[in-house]
Amino acid sequence: MFLKILYRWGDRLEDRVRRKLSHYPILYAFVGGTGIIIFWRGIWHTADFIMEYYFSFGHSISSTSSASLVWWDGPLSVLAGAVLLLLVGLWVPSFIGNEIIISGLKGEKKAVEKTEQEVKEEALIDVKMASQIQEINQRLENIEKRLGEKQF
Repeated sequence: MFLKILYRWGDRLEDRVRRKLSHYPILYAFVGGTGIIIFWRGIWHTADFIMEYYFSFGHSISSTSSASLVWWDGPLSVLAGAVLLLLVGLWVPSFIGNEIIISGLKGEKKAVEKTEQEVKEEALIDVKMASQIQEINQRLENIEKRLGEKQF
């Protein structure tokens, strides 16, 4: 029950933040980029700390000086970056992408899993739908012309 309340509260907060930031796209991009960088910094530092702790035996092998950092520096950065990305609504789109989510909801295969034949069939269906839409549009224009002539 508590998690459900927390989830709803977080979802409403995210919606409010996204609504405000959407009016300032440069600021939105800056905040989102900062969140991504902080998140991956935390992953990097955590991996460096683990590698140094278990495998270095006193020799520094990381790209940063992990010995001078406290152990919770990396996990704290991961948490801070994740919270920032969740807050601005970029957590899932940053890592998964909208197309994969939509194809999963539709039950479709990923583009890389489709065969050449399936891609051609989808393209053919798209062409057929476009021609049907064009035909419907022409019929609608004819109907509008006929209705316009009868009114005068």
